[in-house]
Amino acid sequence: MTRQEAPVTPPVVLAIAGSDSGGGAGVQADLKTIEAGGAFGATAITSVTAQNTTGVESTHVLPTEEIDAQCEAVCTDLDVAAVKTGMLATAEVVELVTEQVRDLNAPAVIDPVMVAASGDRLLASEAESAYERLIAEATLVTPNADEAAVLTGVNPESEAEAREAGERLVDAGADAALVKGGHVPGDDVVDVLVTGERVETFRHPRVDTDATHGSGCTLSSAIAARLAHGDDLVDAAGAGIDLLGRAVRYNLDVGEGPGAVHHAVELRDRAARDATAEAVESVVQSFVDRNVGPLVPEVGINVAGATPYAERPDETAAVEGRITRTLSGAQPNRGVRFGASTHVARLLLAARERDPALRFAANCRYDDEVAAALDDLDGPAAEYDTGEASRNSGGFTVESGVEAAFDSVEGTPSALVDRGAYGDEPLVFVLAREPDALVDRTLTLLEAVESGEE
Repeated sequence: MTRQEAPVTPPVVLAIAGSDSGGGAGVQADLKTIEAGGAFGATAITSVTAQNTTGVESTHVLPTEEIDAQCEAVCTDLDVAAVKTGMLATAEVVELVTEQVRDLNAPAVIDPVMVAASGDRLLASEAESAYERLIAEATLVTPNADEAAVLTGVNPESEAEAREAGERLVDAGADAALVKGGHVPGDDVVDVLVTGERVETFRHPRVDTDATHGSGCTLSSAIAARLAHGDDLVDAAGAGIDLLGRAVRYNLDVGEGPGAVHHAVELRDRAARDATAEAVESVVQSFVDRNVGPLVPEVGINVAGATPYAERPDETAAVEGRITRTLSGAQPNRGVRFGASTHVARLLLAARERDPALRFAANCRYDDEVAAALDDLDGPAAEYDTGEASRNSGGFTVESGVEAAFDSVEGTPSALVDRGAYGDEPLVFVLAREPDALVDRTLTLLEAVESGEE
């Protein structure tokens, strides 16, 4: 018997851009990002480049009639819900694409690609003025600081200057402009979104990496995918910026050059949620089977597990209501869900800033027996700086405490000690990259406590 088909109908995003043989940028990045965003990617290739993570070796621009034929083939068959542009290379191509965008009844994200991340020029200088007419057709234009300076005459080295550049692009006809701050030095990356009605500023801590190949393509494609789904422009831009921040941090270490951003990072993260929750459940069951009751502090034990690319507490699975000590042994109050922990999750995420491979943590009682057992762990133990004066002054945060603890030892700690302060119970937080290691380290502490009670 033949099976009944079950087709799905994702929105279509047309990417008009150049091809990157290295796979990190161009239409390759566009397609990966669009598909990861739940849309269907179609392409019209403007040029073929021979490039990799170290640079662009050669470029061949396709004849405009071939680019036009690709656009026509896509648009006469597929219901295009959004379009994004990338490398257009020449004035003739920019003019052709302007006509295509004008004819499409769909939001258009214009990424004015001029220079590759490697520094190689991707747009003829005489084509810069042709962008004026294309920008006038844009739902959103997404220049970096260098591109914004060329297009507007404003060099956006500050938030105010980025706003001014964005306003000039909106005055030129774009519905909105997102002036990106990745090329502007500073501890934070500041992206400024200007529309006809409002200005939104997005601020993210800068990731210490040169692996930004494909970042502009990924951002514009992610925003186009969200617009194709019907998202509001501000929401789509915010979602794209969040995705790019994660894609840069968890970049793809391929090639001899700096590497590429991780186009499908959020898709991969979502795919890991079930396995992460199951790992936390297995740790909880091990704690119940072994009865870790002697290690349960007054606040209870929580077990947190982060997805491989977790950035927020709601991306960590934990015990709802914690594990408490009962007459029948240690028992969880409820099951495991994402977002169930705040303190342990924040601590784990802070530890992942120093060692992104860390994925699991549990808090336990801390006393003299536990302190003596820390030397038996297969890694160093470190302490928070949590003096009462520090807490009362408002200068202490979990994140700053974890950072100081990591700085006090060599390598990644197996446990972090919080000796507590007025009103706060002393605790030890066990850390691990794998769930089995978290169980083994916790049981090492349990055995020491049980020996002391005999």
